[in-house]
Amino acid sequence: MKKVLLPIAVLSLAVSFGSLANEGEAIFKSNSCVGCHTVDSQLVGPALSAVAERYADDENAVETLADHIKNGSQGRWGSAMPMGPNAVTEEEATSLAQWIVTL
Repeated sequence: MKKVLLPIAVLSLAVSFGSLANEGEAIFKSNSCVGCHTVDSQLVGPALSAVAERYADDENAVETLADHIKNGSQGRWGSAMPMGPNAVTEEEATSLAQWIVTL
């Protein structure tokens, strides 16, 4: 029985993770994020892949990034333009942050 449950649990986690990733990417594409960020290169703000790299070892990365997304941030990437608050819900900010850390 245990041999059957483990693959089911792993598959369930993979499906859930895929859904979160798709949700975060959809939020990114449907909000003003794309005006300043891309996934792979710096635009006005840093590339999201660079953000993921910077926070790779931070166990609070999702919470920190969700806070920055929701409330804005300044000075974390040098003298670049500050990121203002975004009109997203807490849940959307968290989904977006979860997607970013996977890049």
